[in-house]
Amino acid sequence: MKDITSRADIELLVNSFYFKVKKDPTIGYIFNDVAKVNWDDHLPKMYSFWESILFNVASFKGNPMSAHIVLSKKTTIASEHFDKWLLLWDQTIDAHFKGERASNAKQRGKNIAGVMLYKIQNN
Repeated sequence: MKDITSRADIELLVNSFYFKVKKDPTIGYIFNDVAKVNWDDHLPKMYSFWESILFNVASFKGNPMSAHIVLSKKTTIASEHFDKWLLLWDQTIDAHFKGERASNAKQRGKNIAGVMLYKIQNN
């Protein structure tokens, strides 16, 4: 198994992850029914988001924190939702990748989930 080394790897990771998210009974409804995510629009943003984080490339433009705070006004987003998100994220990484960047992706996911939960709970 190889590490995350390219944008194509990020696309595989993000696509595989959101495939699981969409079907998940704990968090899928948030994406599908509440946010009504346009996947054709959202996925390329997520490729750029993770490319920016993992490769230090300034390809992402946006404010995911504000989007999640707005979403939290429409439905409850609690620690169990972030725990499930993180579990699916880690499982997806482990299914496809191993190495320093894969470990970094898991740690960054954990950090992002923690910050988002904190800001949602304290907004």
